[in-house]
Amino acid sequence: MSTLTHRHTRIEPAILYFGTPVVLISSSNEDGTPNLAPMSSAFWLGWRGVLGLGARSKTAQNMLRTGECVLNLPSDALAPAVDRLALTTGSDPVPPRKHERGYRFVPGKFERAGLTPVPSETVRPPRVAECPVSMEAVVEATHPVGDGGVVAFEVRVQRVWAHDEIRTPGTDDHIDPDTWRPLIMSFQKLYGLGPQVHESTLARIPERAYRGPDIDRTRAV
Repeated sequence: MSTLTHRHTRIEPAILYFGTPVVLISSSNEDGTPNLAPMSSAFWLGWRGVLGLGARSKTAQNMLRTGECVLNLPSDALAPAVDRLALTTGSDPVPPRKHERGYRFVPGKFERAGLTPVPSETVRPPRVAECPVSMEAVVEATHPVGDGGVVAFEVRVQRVWAHDEIRTPGTDDHIDPDTWRPLIMSFQKLYGLGPQVHESTLARIPERAYRGPDIDRTRAV
């Protein structure tokens, strides 16, 4: 019989952001200028991602219109740059709900963050030079969430770019989790990762065993 004394208490938190990676999404505005927006409602399945965005956000509107984006993953060292984008929007006028929360219109997001745009290979939005990982992606499907105020985007990655310093030495396509330090959002606060706490049994499975058909599709783009 368990001797644990822990007990649960029923609570109703307003949000359930228990810890997810921050993503800087670059997209193309109607006039061809780039928009850059931070978000953290994202997860990955193979070479596909699922992204949750406010339906009226500039990023969502750009992605619905153009069908493409770049998912830039900042390291924990880039927290100040990410925070400079907080409470900014590329929408003019500012949507009412964002206006109530203190958002303001900022057209030059890269300049605001102090980050550098670099050309992508398969999509129009630029990558972020300072982010250790950038993924060029196209929209495959969209799904309304709840009352439709949020849209879940299913995107398919077409290119993955990584800084050399986070690659596993002696390999062509492996990320070293001991050198890759993602920026994490947990209940509206920014964190980094601590050191590894335990060996994972799943690590016995070679990464190549998870290779899916989307990777082969990218070679035709």
